[in-house]
Amino acid sequence: MPRPRKKRPPREVKRVPRSEAHLPEYDRGAVPEGLVTRRQLRDMNLSPGDNEGPVAILRCRLCATRPQWSCRHPTRGFLLRVDLAKPKRVPTLAQEWALDRAMAARSTCPECMRRYWFCLPLRTKGSCDPCFSGFEPSPDTYVASTAPVIHRLAA
Repeated sequence: MPRPRKKRPPREVKRVPRSEAHLPEYDRGAVPEGLVTRRQLRDMNLSPGDNEGPVAILRCRLCATRPQWSCRHPTRGFLLRVDLAKPKRVPTLAQEWALDRAMAARSTCPECMRRYWFCLPLRTKGSCDPCFSGFEPSPDTYVASTAPVIHRLAA
């Protein structure tokens, strides 16, 4: 017999008047020049750099209809200054080689030694699905082995 679920007390909605908000808030489309989100920084190939933290809040679409309240939803965005951002660091060839070896370890089956295009469930199954289930995989799911191994690194 299932146990009855405990009823939680209703949550209190904490509304902060917009005038008491610590950071300035902007609605979508009304953000001043020079402020962008982290995702926009990433699209410009920049990192936050010397930004100590957000300088403003990008309000969510729901809060745009309530201009007198501060946005406290998890969908709000934090705005950073573009002039303090720095270019992304480019990994060295040794770093990329180490990442390639780590991904090869996660995507290579220890039984059939095929390297797949995706990570394998090695913790739970210990091998790839074809070896675990006993069928032959389709050739488009794994990397055809070539000798010698050619690494295609970006740097």
